[in-house]
Amino acid sequence: MTSSDLWTDGEARRYDDPADPMFSPEVLVPTVDVLADLAGAGPALELAIGTGRVAVPLHQRGVAVTGIELSAPMVDRLRTKADAATMPVVVGDMATATAPGAGTFALVYLVYNTIGNLHTQDAQVECFANAARHLAPGGRFLVEVGVPNLRRLPPGQTAVPFDVSDRHVGFDTFDLVTQKAVSHHYTREADGRFRYGSLNFRYVWPSELDLMARLAGLEPEHRWSGWHRAPFTAESTRHVSVWRKPA
Repeated sequence: MTSSDLWTDGEARRYDDPADPMFSPEVLVPTVDVLADLAGAGPALELAIGTGRVAVPLHQRGVAVTGIELSAPMVDRLRTKADAATMPVVVGDMATATAPGAGTFALVYLVYNTIGNLHTQDAQVECFANAARHLAPGGRFLVEVGVPNLRRLPPGQTAVPFDVSDRHVGFDTFDLVTQKAVSHHYTREADGRFRYGSLNFRYVWPSELDLMARLAGLEPEHRWSGWHRAPFTAESTRHVSVWRKPA
């Protein structure tokens, strides 16, 4: 049984928000540039493909994309953009599900903090092993995730705000023992009322991900502070990391 939250139909319908900066060309173009470069002429597998925010423009760049997605409503939204013949998707847990073509993918990728959707260390370790099983020799596994924001956490406090605006207030609460956390979102609706939503996640450190990769037989290749491939430093708030399956 998966440890992830299961996105509902209502959450899937709200996900494709054109006002969300994650759908802007400034975010998507460099993301797709990196993924297309790493995939080369080979096929790619997106874990937690969602509604196709990244997969659809990557396919438009000429990369054959397959997906694994836990939420059937998210796949239903994707199907309004790409049919099953164009973009096959397996509905299942990204830590355990097997996609057609396993063992042949040039790239497996997991973007925008989604590794944290797996709420236990065991599930995250299993996800790395599953990615490795899907890769062809010489293929790459890419993860984009934030660096845990614990330096902003004063002693005795458990919450850190990440967005405070007229339209949205968001903050994370952390359990420092279990590495489990919750993102809380208060979003202003058109009528002025606020809608509350939350997302559970397990935060994970870069060194911890490297060990998971080693357990899966993958070797470190790149770690950047973002999609523009700037160096990762002690001040980086997120990272894009790439591990390679030995040829």
